[in-house]
Amino acid sequence: MNLIDGIKGNKFVVFGRAGMDMFAEPIGTKSEFSESFRSDLGGSSANICAGLCKLGSEASLVTSVSNDAIGRFCINRLNYYGVGTEYVKSVAGEFRTSLAIYESCIDNFQNVIYRNGAADFEVKPSEMDEVDYSQFTALITAGTVFAGQPSRDATFRAFENARAQGIPVIFDIDYRANAWPNAAAAALRMRPEFAQADILVGNNDEFTVMCGGDEAKGLAAARAHAETGQLVLYKRGELGCISLYQEHVIETGIFPVTPAKPFGAGDAFLGNFLIRLSLDGDVHSAVLRGSAAAAYVVARVGCASAMPDKQQLDDFMFSHKITNPNK
Repeated sequence: MNLIDGIKGNKFVVFGRAGMDMFAEPIGTKSEFSESFRSDLGGSSANICAGLCKLGSEASLVTSVSNDAIGRFCINRLNYYGVGTEYVKSVAGEFRTSLAIYESCIDNFQNVIYRNGAADFEVKPSEMDEVDYSQFTALITAGTVFAGQPSRDATFRAFENARAQGIPVIFDIDYRANAWPNAAAAALRMRPEFAQADILVGNNDEFTVMCGGDEAKGLAAARAHAETGQLVLYKRGELGCISLYQEHVIETGIFPVTPAKPFGAGDAFLGNFLIRLSLDGDVHSAVLRGSAAAAYVVARVGCASAMPDKQQLDDFMFSHKITNPNK
């Protein structure tokens, strides 16, 4: 199955983490002064799944959560968003589901993350053989799974199984400093796996980290991967996105908004990019759609709950203009 046919199938198996998000209310309140917090699903891979399902795709998450109230909360919220949980395992003991506590503001933004004994690192290689890959048309993984064991080896096994089934692999670098002992360790563990991807996604900071802190080398690495036939999305924040695919180099701007928080854009971008790409394989139109979704989400409270449905994103794109990346 080639890349575009796999994406068109719209049946995604996603590897990564689910967690609980708690954000201070009302908007603009600092966490230490808040008297109330709202809770929802969190975790990059879980958010991607929620965004895909809101748009009519099928997505199942492969992860582990703690066998406690927080783990069950995540499973309940995944089910609420229509995400398949048949491969979500509960683990006993002292392992814990990730918890993020943050606020909806930009100035002096704080995001406190608890990942001690992270349950999502407990996914085992043997569990990857339990996944029915014939039911899916593409695999998505977030790079954080490589930060711990046995989830790192489990993802290697998942790649092998996906290749045997002939389904494409989408790799979101998703570098989170708090998950790694240092940047060099992240680069050492993730860089060799980039070649496994049919689509490689990362922002300029992530590619820079993967190349030892040299931004010029980061972009050069992105170009080198594209030359091997991969579709590479090199995101540049306010400067937009460079899409590198075969002989094509496409620069796309952003949809300016007033942000409510400084994160969530990447998860929204990827899900909506894939949905639009599934229609006709048009990379430029897919990046436009992903960029609009990224702007939509950062302008709103929450992550999974902020993911737009088709009509909401259509309305947003009708009422907002994209910038010219060359100006």
